[in-house]
Amino acid sequence: MTGLDRTQTPKTRPMPHKRGGLVACLDIGTSKIACMIARLKPSAPSEALRDRTHAVELIGYSQIQSRGMKAGAVIDLGECEQAVRQAVGLAEKMAKVRVESVLLSVSGGRLSGQLVEAAADIRGGAVTPADVSRVTSTGMRHATGEGRTVLHALPVGYTLDGVKGIRDPRGMVAHQFGIDMNVVTCDATVARNLMLAVERCHINVEAMAASPYVAGLSVLTDDEADLGAAVVEMGAGTTTIAVFSGGHFVHAAGFAVGGQHITMDLARGLSATIADAERIKTLYGTVITGGSDSRELMSVPTAGDEQDLPQIVSRATIANIVKHRAEEVFEMVRDKLKDSPFASEPNGRVVLSGGASQLTGLVELGTQILGRPVRVGRPLGFGRLPNEAKNAAFAVPAGLLVYPQYVHHEHVEPRHTRQQVRTGTGGYFGKVGRWLREGF
Repeated sequence: MTGLDRTQTPKTRPMPHKRGGLVACLDIGTSKIACMIARLKPSAPSEALRDRTHAVELIGYSQIQSRGMKAGAVIDLGECEQAVRQAVGLAEKMAKVRVESVLLSVSGGRLSGQLVEAAADIRGGAVTPADVSRVTSTGMRHATGEGRTVLHALPVGYTLDGVKGIRDPRGMVAHQFGIDMNVVTCDATVARNLMLAVERCHINVEAMAASPYVAGLSVLTDDEADLGAAVVEMGAGTTTIAVFSGGHFVHAAGFAVGGQHITMDLARGLSATIADAERIKTLYGTVITGGSDSRELMSVPTAGDEQDLPQIVSRATIANIVKHRAEEVFEMVRDKLKDSPFASEPNGRVVLSGGASQLTGLVELGTQILGRPVRVGRPLGFGRLPNEAKNAAFAVPAGLLVYPQYVHHEHVEPRHTRQQVRTGTGGYFGKVGRWLREGF
C-alpha cells in the first residue's frame, strides 16, 4: 500500500471570520471545466443561510469543453492539463489576478460515505481537543479501505458515557467519549491523477471536496439541511448524491451514469453523430411524452456519408429515448437513498443540481419515481452572478467558493514534519506536493 492510501486529500485553512481573501476553484467535469475566482468579504449571516460568514463577489470565471476526462476521472493527462490551463487562463484574464492555488471538486472514483462510530476512554476526566482528534483519526482510518483516500471526515454527533446528542464535548467530564462521523472516500488513484493534472499547470491544490457536498452548500437553505434533504448532482459522466440531516452532511454516494449517456442513447437511437445528438438533447431534451409530440416531426442528419438523406423522426421518439435513461438514473438514485440515513426522513426533499438536471420534465419524473418533493437547485446567496452562472450547472463551482467557510467542521489529520514545526512553514498548504509525492 502506498503512503497516500488511507490518508486524507489536502484541506484548506478555515476562513477567519473577520478577514477576507481571494478564492479560486476548479470543477473538472466529464463534459465541461468551470473555473471561478471570487473575493470573499466578511458579512452578517442571512436568515436563510446562517452559516455563511462571508459574501462572495465573483470577479472572474470561465467555462470550456472538458478534454481527457471520463466518468469524473482523468483518462488523458496531457489533454486534461491543456484544458485546465485554458480554463484558468480565461478566468485569470477576466479577474486580472494570477491563480496560484485552487479548490478542486471530485465527482469520480466511486464516491462513498460511511457513518462510523468510534469511542475511547478518557484518561484525564475531561475531554480535551487531543482526545477528539485521536478518536476521530481512529474512526477515519477504520472507514478507509485499501486504495481509498478520505475527502471529508465530518463529526455528526458526540456521546459521553452513552449519552447521545452532545454538541461540543470539549471540557466536559466523562469516562468514555464517543463520536459518530461521516467519512467520505474515493479511489486514491482518481484523486491523485486529478491533482496531478492541476499541479502540472504549476497550480497548487489547496483542498479537494466531494462534488455533491459542495453543491449542497451552494443550493440548500439552512431549513432544508436541518429538516433533511438529498442533493443529486447530475453531471455528464457521473451522478453523485449528498444527504444532509440535522444540519450535517451525513452520507455520500455516486455512480457512473449521467447526461452523456442520454446523448449516446440519442446518437445510437437516431443514427446521429454525437455532436448532433448533444444539440438535439439541449434543444429538445424532455422526459414528457404525449400530446402533439407524436405528430411533430423533425429532420436529423444521419451519421455517415454526407450523401445520405436526413431521417425524419418525431419529437415523441426523442422524448422516449431521453425518458428511458432518465428513469434508470432516478431508479439508481432511489436505491442509493434507500441505503442511506435519508430513508428515515419521509418528508425529506430532493434537490437536483448539475447540467443534466435541466432537462424539461425532470422534476415531475423525479417526484414520481422517488415519491418525494423534488426541485431544481441554483446557487443561493451570491450577489452578482452572471446570468449563465445562475443555474444548476454551476452549483458545484459556486459551492467550492463558499466551502472555506465550512472547513472548520472537518477533521484534519496532522501532517507536520519537525522541520515545518520549527520554521512555521508547510501547514495545510505545504502538504500538497508531499501528498502527491507520497503516492509514487
